[in-house]
Amino acid sequence: MDLLILVPVSALLGLVFAAYCYMSIKREDPGNELMQKIAAAIRTGAMVYLKRQYTAIAVFVIVMAVILSVGINPLTAVCFVVGATLSAAAGAIGMSAATLANVRTTAAAKKGMGEAFRVSYASGAVMGLTVVGLGVLGLSVLYIILSSITTIGQPEAVNILSGFSLGASSIALFARVGGGIFTKAADVGADLVGKVEAGIPEDDPRNPAVIADNVGDNVGDIAGMGADLYESYVGAIVATMLMGATGIVATQFPGVSMLNLIVLPLLIAGAGILASIVGTFFVRTSKNDSSAIHRAFNTGTFASLILTVIATYWLVVTLLGNEYVGVFYATIAGLVAGFLIGLVTEYYTSYDKPPTKRIIEACQTGAATDIIAGLATGMESTFIPVVIVAIAILIAAFTSGLYGVAIAGLGNACNAGHHAFRGCLWSGRRQLRRYCRDVPPGQGRARYYRHTGCCRQYNGGDRKGICNCRCSTHGTGSFCRIHAGGSYEYR
Repeated sequence: MDLLILVPVSALLGLVFAAYCYMSIKREDPGNELMQKIAAAIRTGAMVYLKRQYTAIAVFVIVMAVILSVGINPLTAVCFVVGATLSAAAGAIGMSAATLANVRTTAAAKKGMGEAFRVSYASGAVMGLTVVGLGVLGLSVLYIILSSITTIGQPEAVNILSGFSLGASSIALFARVGGGIFTKAADVGADLVGKVEAGIPEDDPRNPAVIADNVGDNVGDIAGMGADLYESYVGAIVATMLMGATGIVATQFPGVSMLNLIVLPLLIAGAGILASIVGTFFVRTSKNDSSAIHRAFNTGTFASLILTVIATYWLVVTLLGNEYVGVFYATIAGLVAGFLIGLVTEYYTSYDKPPTKRIIEACQTGAATDIIAGLATGMESTFIPVVIVAIAILIAAFTSGLYGVAIAGLGNACNAGHHAFRGCLWSGRRQLRRYCRDVPPGQGRARYYRHTGCCRQYNGGDRKGICNCRCSTHGTGSFCRIHAGGSYEYR
């Protein structure tokens, strides 16, 4: 029980580091007046959406709390409300950071892609560390209160704590589905109004629906994803604690205290937060090419994973003993599975990898072949992750039984922070491409167009030709620099 106090401390450290990253974002250059005007409209829309959604969810939370209080246990209702509140708070904080970082990422891109990555990564760190920090802080504090201050036993305390996970799941249900529907409706609506009806380019700032589209990117990719990861992360911890509190699992670990089986997942989660903080310092690059940025991000991920592995081994040996080192192997199986699934996802979604290139080639023969190629690639992309998950389950079950399977899920969820980092980075990159680039007076503006993979100079809506961005090699670059003589330089 002495080690348990380290869990809320590590969660607080994660939240403090998230606050530091948030303040560092605010100190960045927000760009020129036009950029700030567009960013302010997007931020206002995102916050209005969030306020309206949370107002509706609050009614559901209150009704559910009353039902749980009457039908199950008042303490379960309290845990439910706390879990829902912290989940909503994580989404709101992440949304605030993302809408601040979007325009600052764009402004930083004038100095190079490396600077833009630095700003957007700080935004991802805020979201990721807020998700895991609030989740672990809420769970650990509630468990300490239930097990130490009240007179109920350990199994009953963990059963009551499951209400926390239910609260997190409730918010995730609304945030993920609601955000996804909003962003798709806004995206399609903006394209129909702009390209089809008005005949203006995609993402043209003269189209008010483009603001709604950008709002949708934030509410779907930030708030929705954050709530979803929060729910998965908390659920994995609570599920493992519940397994540790069952008599069947206790018989598999003779001589081990039930308390140790219960607190082990909390301690692993706390160690994962500290490892993630250290890992952020390994994410450094001064280069402007995308491959260097990917390497920098993966270096940070490797560093945090290695530290988590070391901490997990020490915790398992300390709490369970050397004879139950199989629990460590199960955790590693989950960690490796989560990392490999991330690599597979990156392979199937990266613009410079064969799957995406095949879909691009299919576009040349029409929408039908494009849809078929995209659908086939999407189905294909699920096969390898399913195999990875199955192998991880088998390894975990073989090495430490049902408890091992549960803790392997926790090992997989330890990557939740980095999944949030990636999600916020992607959202920031999409916003980057939609802002107009500054150029010398009288030369119009150059901005990126996703459907051509090039930049176009335009002034007052009149397109003046496609600049030479070497689309076949660098088709997804951020912008082109316009020189005085009319030539273009890819950046």
